[in-house]
Amino acid sequence: MKKLLSSLIILVFGFHGIAQEEYLSEEIQIKMASMAAPEEDRDAVSVYGYDREGKVVLLKEGSNNLVCIADDPNMNGISVSCYNKKLDDFMSRGRELKAEGKDMMETRAVRQQEVESGKLKMPDAPSMTYILSGKESNLNRETGALKDAKLRYVIYMPYATTEETGLPDKPHVPGMPWLMDPGTHRAHIMITPADKDQ
Repeated sequence: MKKLLSSLIILVFGFHGIAQEEYLSEEIQIKMASMAAPEEDRDAVSVYGYDREGKVVLLKEGSNNLVCIADDPNMNGISVSCYNKKLDDFMSRGRELKAEGKDMMETRAVRQQEVESGKLKMPDAPSMTYILSGKESNLNRETGALKDAKLRYVIYMPYATTEETGLPDKPHVPGMPWLMDPGTHRAHIMITPADKDQ
C-alpha cells in the first residue's frame, strides 16, 4: 500500500512538473501572440492567453483595433493569431463554447444559429485575421522566438459568394486567394503565401 501511495504521489507531482514546464509566462505569451500582427501594430494589441489551469484570460489591454490570441497549450504545434475587433463577439463566443466542452462542429452549429437569429453579430465589412504558425520544436520557450514560422491571412466576409467576389472555392495554384465556406456566416478569403521553393 505504501508503495502504491508513493507511486501515485510521484505520478501526480510528475504531471504537475510537466504542466509547469509547458506553461509559458505571460510576457512570452504576449510577445508570441503579438508576432502575428503587422510590426507597426504590435505594441498596441490586446492579448488573450492562458493561465496555469489552461483558462483563457486577458493578459494585456490594447489600444488599437487588433485582438491577439496566444498559443493554446493543449493543441499540437504552435499557432497564434490576431483579428480585427469587429470579430471579437464571434471569436469570444467560440472560446466560450470550447470551454463548455463543445467540439468544433457543435461550436460551428451554435454560432450559426446565433448569427442567423441575430443574437450574435458579425462584422458588416471585410475583417482581417492574421495567423502565425510553426512547429513546437522550433520554439525557443525562453525568448518566444519561433523559427521558420509561416504567416497566413484570413479575411472574413460573412455570406460572401464565389459569384459576387470572383474568387474560386479552392486554390488553383499555391498562394492564390480563395473563398472558404462561401454563402455562410463563416465565409472568408484564405491567403496562404506559397513557400519559396514552390
